[in-house]
Amino acid sequence: MTSLTTAHITGGPSWYDVLGVEPTSSEADVRIAWKQAIAELEPSDRRFRLLNQAAEVLLEHDRRAAYDAELLSAELDASHRLHEETSGEPEATATVVPGGIVPGGIVPGWIVPGWLLVTVAAIAALVVGACSVLAATAPSDASIADATRAAQASAERAIVPILSYDGSQAGDLDADQRAAEAYLTDDYRAEYAKLFEVIKANAPTTRTKVTAEVIASGIVRSGENRVSVLVFVNRPTTNKQLKDPVVYKDQVTVTMQKVGDQWLVDDLVTSPAGG
Repeated sequence: MTSLTTAHITGGPSWYDVLGVEPTSSEADVRIAWKQAIAELEPSDRRFRLLNQAAEVLLEHDRRAAYDAELLSAELDASHRLHEETSGEPEATATVVPGGIVPGGIVPGWIVPGWLLVTVAAIAALVVGACSVLAATAPSDASIADATRAAQASAERAIVPILSYDGSQAGDLDADQRAAEAYLTDDYRAEYAKLFEVIKANAPTTRTKVTAEVIASGIVRSGENRVSVLVFVNRPTTNKQLKDPVVYKDQVTVTMQKVGDQWLVDDLVTSPAGG
């Protein structure tokens, strides 16, 4: 059977093609490819937004599964049409590898039952239908771009007071907490207060002082009222044992929510940079 690429199937590059990864690539490999691709781009660059859209789909398990189902359905349809065009006879069965798409075409070894083909087609129809509804009701690209830029700038401003605190003798942890809470939604403020209680219980004893510094940021997911921003942060840290600062490097996924005219932090997840 003739090999089929995702470009042949969809009429253009897939999200996998955009990031230069295989459909079998792990989430970690996809994340690395995305970071490398946007590293030298400005947020205004059209490719920057395209790469972020690809990452948005492929780094979310449920959306990636639905997208893979859509590609699988298209691949099966294309292979059937190709068989009928070359042989003049309808193809009775299709073969794929269980659990996903194999790059470069369909690999023999597993017969797809009819019920599965119907299910896949139904999933694909739902995905296409949902995309059509979103396209009809979605705000303009310009309004989303403006909202995204505002949310990104707010995330960079907010992350410094949120991750910084001074537990040294000269510090004021209550003031640090108030400064951070000004950037939080009501829901996340309650969660942050619980986390900060742990800091209050430990930082004065160890005299720990943390000063966050924003290094760079990029958009993970964009929208008019809710935006996810990936912020790369250095955290120079001192305590009773560390008189010279030790710099910890983190990547923080910040969920920004528009509340009135403000963009506020509604959630954040921190992990070591490069992880």
